[in-house]
Amino acid sequence: MMLKRLFDIFGALAGLVLFAPVILLLALLIRIKLGSPVLFRQVRPGRDARPFEMVKFRTMTDARDVDGKLLPDAERLTRFGRFLRSASLDELPELWNVLKGDMSLVGPRPLAMAYLPLYSPEQNRRHEVRPGITGLAQVRGRNTLSWNDRFALDVDYVDTHNLWLDMRILVETVMIVLRRDGVQAGGQEDVNSFDGTN
Repeated sequence: MMLKRLFDIFGALAGLVLFAPVILLLALLIRIKLGSPVLFRQVRPGRDARPFEMVKFRTMTDARDVDGKLLPDAERLTRFGRFLRSASLDELPELWNVLKGDMSLVGPRPLAMAYLPLYSPEQNRRHEVRPGITGLAQVRGRNTLSWNDRFALDVDYVDTHNLWLDMRILVETVMIVLRRDGVQAGGQEDVNSFDGTN
């Protein structure tokens, strides 16, 4: 585990330095095109389901109806926001979460807190490790997988993870992102909400 953590720290630092110009440019474009704040913050379950605040680039506007209520996500997601999601550029700020120790470079994706009571005991095992920016499910089908298949892959990762597997998943992730494989609904992470049965 210590080796994985060191790998995460080195990888997150290298990523933040390498992508610093891209991060700054995207922050500026998001401020111009989508408004403020530039970052989207949401509480997600981490290791042992402990909550943490995950940060991503925002991909939606704050457009509201005549009553002042936010419009549905699909109406607030712009073409620029879809591009950020499909290219996974909205995930870059999560490198900060990795550096802090909330996340790992590789692990099960952190999902909504509302899903916690819906998991079966086996599915809940996905929280035995730190959540990741990418994971086994993301390189085995991404959004094209059913929830049950995604959770099965998450648990498989929990049982088999090692540094070699992490490096392989990272390389495969780069290739998948470049090809835009497995992207649906404008790159949205959760195509359909999990209701405990699907």
